[in-house]
Amino acid sequence: MKTGKIKKLCALALALALGVTSLVGCGSNETGDSSTETENNQTSSTTETTESEQELVYNLGAETKTIDPALNNAVDGSIIIANAFEGLMKLDENQKAIPGIAESYDVSEDNLVYTFHLRSDAKWSDGEQVKAGDFEYAWKRVLNPDTAADYAFQLYYLVGAEEYNTGSGSVDEVGVKALDDETLEVTLKNPTTYFLELTAFPTLMPVREDIVSANPDAWTQEPELYVSNGPFTLKEYNMKDSYVFVKNENYYGKDNVKLDTLKFRMIEDEVSAYASVKNGEVDMSENLPTAEIQPGQEEGYVEIYPYLGTYFYAINVNNNTDKLPEDVQKALSDKRVRQALSLAIDRTTIVENVTMGGQIPAYSYVPEGIPGGEEGTEFADKKYWDVDDMDGNIEKAKALLEEAGYPNGEGLPTFELLYNTNEGNKLIAESIQQMWAAIGVNVELANQEWAVFQDSRKNGNFQIARHGWIGDYVDPMTFLDMWMTGLGNNDPKFSNEEYDSLITQAMAETDSVKRSEILRQAEDILMDEMPIIPIYYYTQVKAVNPKVKGVVVSPLGQVYFENAYIEE
Repeated sequence: MKTGKIKKLCALALALALGVTSLVGCGSNETGDSSTETENNQTSSTTETTESEQELVYNLGAETKTIDPALNNAVDGSIIIANAFEGLMKLDENQKAIPGIAESYDVSEDNLVYTFHLRSDAKWSDGEQVKAGDFEYAWKRVLNPDTAADYAFQLYYLVGAEEYNTGSGSVDEVGVKALDDETLEVTLKNPTTYFLELTAFPTLMPVREDIVSANPDAWTQEPELYVSNGPFTLKEYNMKDSYVFVKNENYYGKDNVKLDTLKFRMIEDEVSAYASVKNGEVDMSENLPTAEIQPGQEEGYVEIYPYLGTYFYAINVNNNTDKLPEDVQKALSDKRVRQALSLAIDRTTIVENVTMGGQIPAYSYVPEGIPGGEEGTEFADKKYWDVDDMDGNIEKAKALLEEAGYPNGEGLPTFELLYNTNEGNKLIAESIQQMWAAIGVNVELANQEWAVFQDSRKNGNFQIARHGWIGDYVDPMTFLDMWMTGLGNNDPKFSNEEYDSLITQAMAETDSVKRSEILRQAEDILMDEMPIIPIYYYTQVKAVNPKVKGVVVSPLGQVYFENAYIEE
C-alpha cells in the first residue's frame, strides 16, 4: 500500500518479530513511532475526558484522497477504512487471520474452495444485517473494469477474476458467490497460503449495493450514506480537514469499544502537527519534524514501531513517456543510466544524517522482516549493492554512464525529481540531488500536495518520483506482484515478460522453497532493470500522548482503535 510521507525508522524495529504493537501500559518514558512531541504536563479538552465521553484525535498527516474501500490505495485512507469496516477475517498480533465477520470457515481438501459462515449478529451501522451478498457485491465491484480499482489484482487469486477485470471474462464466472445470507463461497485458481489474511485487507471490505449503486460518487462524503460494519461510523466530514467518527452501536463488539468519538485530522505541515500535539488538540500524529524525534523519545512522547515497507524512487519507463522530452525519454529508457542513479545514492548518509530515525539503508527492494522459503531464513538475504562501499559504487556509476554514452554525465538532460510536499521528502531529495551531481547528473526538484501528486504519478506526469510501499501481508509477493504488466499500482508502467511469467509461476507454486527461489529470480530482474530505486526500509514514528492506551499499530500500516481509550 502506498504511503504518503516519509517514515522514520528504528534500527532494531525489523530485527524484532513483525507483530502489532499496542499502547496498553506504555509509560511516559517509553518511545515509539511518532512525528510530534508533547510535554508531560500538557492537558487539553481532547485528552481530558470523563467516563461518559472518550474522544481521541489522530492526525493522518495528509489529505486523504478517498475512503472508498475499492478505490483507496494509500495508508492514510486504509487507517480510516480499517476502523469503519470489518472483513471476513481480522489479523492477530502476528498478522495471522482470526475470525471477523466470518465466525468460521471450511476449506476443501485441495485448498481451492473456502466456505465462510457469517456471524448472525453482524450488523451495518444502520441496523441492517451484514449479508454474504454484501461481500460478493463488494469484491465484484473492485473487479469491475469500470471501477478502475488499482487494487483489483488483489482478487486475481479468485477463479475468473483477472479475466473479468481485464475484459475477457464474465462477472458470473468470478469465484465468489453468496450461497445464502450467511454463507459465502470463494473459489481460488491456486492454493494461496495467505488468502485468509487477504480477506482482512481494506480493499476486500463489504459495502452495501443499495447505497453505493444509488450514490456512486457521494456515498463516501455524506455521513448518512457512509454505512459501515466496523467499530466506528462516520458522523461528520469536513473537506481537507477531518473525518469525525463515533462508536457504532450496532457493531457486534461494541461492548469492547471505549471511545465515543474518533476524529481523523489531515494536518500536513510537520511543525503544525507537532504543535497540535503539544497544545493538546491532537492525541496522536503521523508526522513531526525530524529534529524532534530524539527529544520526543527522551520525554516519552515519541513511539517507534516496526513497519514492513520500502521508501524508493520510481522512474517513468513506460507511462505516457511520449509526453516527456525526447532526451529525457532516451536517457531514462536506458537501464544503465537508471543503475548509475541508484549506485550514486549514499543511503547510509541519508539515514544517518538526513532522516535520523534509525532507518535501514536498502540493499534490495523487498525489505527485511519477511521469512524466506526455508524455516528460519530471511527473504531479503541478497545484497544487490554494497551500501558501505560508496567509492566502489561511484566508480561503477560513472562507468555505466560512460557505457551508456554519457561520460561524466555529458549529454544528459536535466531531470525533474517530483515528491509530495513534506519536509522529510524535501531533505532526502535535496541530498540525492547533490549525490547525483557528483556523477554529472543534474536534477531539478518539484513538489505537489499528496492528492495531486498521486494523480501525477499514476498518469505518468513525472520523470522520477518519490514512492513508498507498505506490505499488505507478510510475504514477498506483496512487494513483487505490483510490478506485473498493466497493474494499477505499477506507476512507472514497467513491463517484462519474463518477470510476469515468474510472478505467475510463484502464484501457482505450493512448495515454499521453490516459490521463494522463483520470487528471488523476479527480484533479480527488477533490480537489474531498475525501474525503481530503493533507498531505505521503513519504520513508523508517531507522536503519542502518554494518556493514549489500547491503540494497536500494525507493521502493515493500519492503526486500530477498537480497544483504545484515554487514561485519566
